[in-house]
Amino acid sequence: MSLIEQAAKRLEELRRAGAEIEDAPGNSAAPSQDATSGADEVPTPEAAMRGLAAGAANLSTREAPRGEDRDSKAPRVASARSEARLNRLPLEIDLERLKALGMVTPDAPRSQIADEFRVIKRPIVRNASSRSGARIKNGNLVMVTSALPGEGKTFTAINLALSIAMELDTTVLLVDGDVAHPDFPKRLGVTNSPGLLDLLTQDDLEVGDVMVRTNIENLTLIPAGSRHRRATELLASEQMAILLRELALRYPDRIVVFDSPPLLATTEARVLATHMGQIVMVVAADSTRQQVVNLALSTIENCDVVLMVLNKADKTDVGAYYGYYGDDAKTP
Repeated sequence: MSLIEQAAKRLEELRRAGAEIEDAPGNSAAPSQDATSGADEVPTPEAAMRGLAAGAANLSTREAPRGEDRDSKAPRVASARSEARLNRLPLEIDLERLKALGMVTPDAPRSQIADEFRVIKRPIVRNASSRSGARIKNGNLVMVTSALPGEGKTFTAINLALSIAMELDTTVLLVDGDVAHPDFPKRLGVTNSPGLLDLLTQDDLEVGDVMVRTNIENLTLIPAGSRHRRATELLASEQMAILLRELALRYPDRIVVFDSPPLLATTEARVLATHMGQIVMVVAADSTRQQVVNLALSTIENCDVVLMVLNKADKTDVGAYYGYYGDDAKTP
C-alpha cells in the first residue's frame, strides 16, 4: 500500500471517529468525485499529510476532558497504560509444585504447613488492621528477614503471603527485595523485570506497571527487577522510602510482605527496617547461634513490632490438634 493510500485510509478512519478534516485549496485530502467531470482526483502527498495531521489534531482536541491541558499527551498515555494493565494475563503459579516443595497452597487449607502459618500470620494481620489496640505506624508493611543467608526467610515470606491471601477481607502484595539474590523466579516462576529496581530507576514507570497479578486470589507480586550495579544504594535511597510510604497508604486493606536481604550480610536491610511497621525475624533451628541473633536484632531501629519465627525445626506440635480433629470428624 502506497503512502497516499495509507493516508487516505487513515483519513477515512478519522472521519468515522468524528474528526473534522480540512481540505487544502485546490487539493482534496481524500479521493473525491469531481462535480463536472465525474473523474477521481488523486490527492497530492502534501494535501494528504496535511489533512491527516489536521484530522488527528481535531480528534485529540475533542477527546481532551474539560480543564485538561490539550497539548499534554499524559492523560491519553495513562489511559492506554491502564488498559494494558487490565489486559495482562495473570501469572499462573504452579500450585502442585508449591505443594511438593512443602509450601502453603489455597487448595490445601488443612495441611500442617498451612496451620503453622495461620499461627504466624494472626498477630501480623491483627497489627496491620489496628485491631490489636494502639495503631501501629505502617503496620501493613511487613519485612521478613534473617541474620544470615540460608535461614529460610524467602520460604517464610512466600508462605506468609500465601497464608494472608487466604484471608477473606485482606489482600497481599509480595515484594522481592533481595535484589542481589532474587528467588521468586525459581520458586514462583515470575520473571525479574520489570520490577522493584526498574521502578526506582525509571521515571516513566508507575507501581502498577511492575505489579504482577497471579492465579491466587488476593495475591499480587513485585519481582526484584533488572540487575543494577547500585542496587544496594537504591534500596537505601529516598526513592525507596517514598515508594514504601506510597505502598503503605495506597490500599489500607492490603498487607505488603517484603522479602529483604539478611541483616548482617548487607546494610540496606537495616535502612529498610526503619520504614517498616512489623519485622519477622527468621532463625534457623539448631544452626544460628544466639549471639548472631542478638547482634542482628540490635541493628533494627525504629520498629516496635519484631516477631521471631523458628524455621527448620525437626518437630512442631502446631497443627497436630487440627489433624486430630480432621480424623475425628470422619469417625461415625
